[in-house]
Amino acid sequence: MPLALWNKPADKDTTKVVFCIGKKDGDLSQVKLPPNDDTVGKSAFLASLASSINTTITNSTSTSTSTSSITVVSTTRSVAESLYGQNALYDSTTDGTDESKQLKKLQKPTKDKEGKLLPPPPVPPHLLLPRGDQPIKVAFSGDRSILGAIPAKWDAVSSLSQIGTVVFLDVGKKGGCDCNIGAKKAEITIKFKVEGGSGGSNAAVETDVSLLPSRGEVDHFYSGVVTNKIGKGMLEKQEERALAEKLAAVSVTGTGTGTDASDSTSSPANDEEMVVNAWEVSGKIDYAKLIDKFGSSPIEPELLARLETCVKKIGKVDKIHPFLRRGIFFSHRDLTKILDVVEKGEQFYLYTGRGPSSESMHLGHLVPFMMTQWLQKAFDVPLVVQMTDDEKFLWKGVYEDGDDNLDYFRGLAIQNAKDIIACGFDKKKTFLFTDMNYIQHMYPNIIRVQKSVTYSTARAMFGFEGHSNIGQSAFPAVQAVPSFPSTFMTPLNCDRNSNMACLIPCAIDQDPYFRMTRDVAHKLTPKSHPLGGKPALLHSKFFPPLQGATGKMSASDDNSAIFLTDTPERIKSKIKTHAFSGGQQTSEKQKELGANLEVDVSYQWLTFFLEDDAELKAIGDSYKSGSGDYWATGMVKDKLIDVLTKMVEAHQGRRKGVTNEEVAEWMEVRSLKF
Repeated sequence: MPLALWNKPADKDTTKVVFCIGKKDGDLSQVKLPPNDDTVGKSAFLASLASSINTTITNSTSTSTSTSSITVVSTTRSVAESLYGQNALYDSTTDGTDESKQLKKLQKPTKDKEGKLLPPPPVPPHLLLPRGDQPIKVAFSGDRSILGAIPAKWDAVSSLSQIGTVVFLDVGKKGGCDCNIGAKKAEITIKFKVEGGSGGSNAAVETDVSLLPSRGEVDHFYSGVVTNKIGKGMLEKQEERALAEKLAAVSVTGTGTGTDASDSTSSPANDEEMVVNAWEVSGKIDYAKLIDKFGSSPIEPELLARLETCVKKIGKVDKIHPFLRRGIFFSHRDLTKILDVVEKGEQFYLYTGRGPSSESMHLGHLVPFMMTQWLQKAFDVPLVVQMTDDEKFLWKGVYEDGDDNLDYFRGLAIQNAKDIIACGFDKKKTFLFTDMNYIQHMYPNIIRVQKSVTYSTARAMFGFEGHSNIGQSAFPAVQAVPSFPSTFMTPLNCDRNSNMACLIPCAIDQDPYFRMTRDVAHKLTPKSHPLGGKPALLHSKFFPPLQGATGKMSASDDNSAIFLTDTPERIKSKIKTHAFSGGQQTSEKQKELGANLEVDVSYQWLTFFLEDDAELKAIGDSYKSGSGDYWATGMVKDKLIDVLTKMVEAHQGRRKGVTNEEVAEWMEVRSLKF
């Protein structure tokens, strides 16, 4: 706090000062103010503040006389601001008295009985506050641990040993100590008195501005990091509360807007409430609203251009992936910083995963792996793939006749690993692992994350209730730790202090896990980490189910998805029978009005899997206009059937050659080559 707290007008036993700490909840202070209606929190905040102030005094007076002595230099506001900036200065329009209020009252325009304005009354000279380049005193301790500007009328003690104890008065009462978050600024009001101390004279006021500390001597005031022990405790509590509040909002709801098309071209769930959280995705998805609510950033054209420049310079690919070109991967966290790492010639790694809930994956599962495979190739980087067999047992496991189905999910993980391998990853740069088999390597970081996240935070984020098993409550830490390179000391050839950055391609419903991870990441990584320890994320849109472009595809509904084990006949049957159409009910209406591409599943799936941009545009133009080669729904479905049949058959051919022994080689804990 500014030194003004320990100084007061010579003729007063108590003093009241008001500090503005910035906009809203205080953007000039790392420790934020409690909400206005949180009386308990505000009292605790002020009590901690008083304790911190007195601790600073005690620490300073326990050192040598020279370090606890106070020097005061008389100067002007402009000189002080040129050295320290506005943030270090005390607002001298509040000088510990009611004079500023009296002045405003005297200067307030008044009217006579006829409503005419009267000239303001004369203002006594002692109430005139200086404007513009105001005279001001800058006070500082010998060790530069305290620096503050005080009003010209105030005096300063010559040594901290004279102060004794600062006592806050009337906390939470009208006219006493308080803190308030206004519409435009946040303020702390402190009414205090000083008890004890050795007494003594005021510090002499110097006029030589060369005595002022240089900016370099007081850089610790500008670091933005709380170093005081009590301040750290306050900050940790506030970070914990803020995290819980933020993650409590993880379930984003809202009503999707409909279209102007007739009922026959509207998805049956268009008016369904949007729900997106770690366990459920349903309703008409508003991706702009998700970006706003989740606090991520859209992938702008400028960022895509920069990404394309980076990958072309590496030389492994000649253009960016269709998923990026078409906005299927639409949102990110810190992708710009990953590109900073690349441009500096430094290394990062990729992390993605799969929860094995069925023996066969479907096309929706394939999307993040297709993106990840391209990213690995384009940036020539290592990859870790987590198979959460433990998670599926914790949520779907059963006990029957004294036995359980844990091994069933372990088996699913192996089968899903074969599909992942068939996506074309570089074996020398890729490490697949199941949680059950790799847990001993992850556990140190798991308990670090568990120690950093309270149960109230996890409950607010994931909706854990009394019937939730303790394994479910503990699992988020397991999914978090692959974000840190020290979880993979052997595969990534690193140690506990590695600052390798991590990029996670995933569907946006997985973002809550990694928001939690990002909020505690600084505790598990060195300060030199280019992202402050946080993983970067690349978010995809949901792959819509066959029945309509709402929510996401489900492995539990066979008719909502195309599985990687489906035959050509099955693919054709599902699309012909179940793919929701955005076309009109009759040929005449279709030719007149065209199709609604936003809800037509066949066209939407082509945006994912048809490589040629020009061909996709031609199909879309024809279909929405009701003319040309693809004017009708059946034509678009036939095109999709052709594209998917070739893609699935090619995948099945690659997967056929992946044996259990081959999977074991990919899962061997070994040093990756990169």
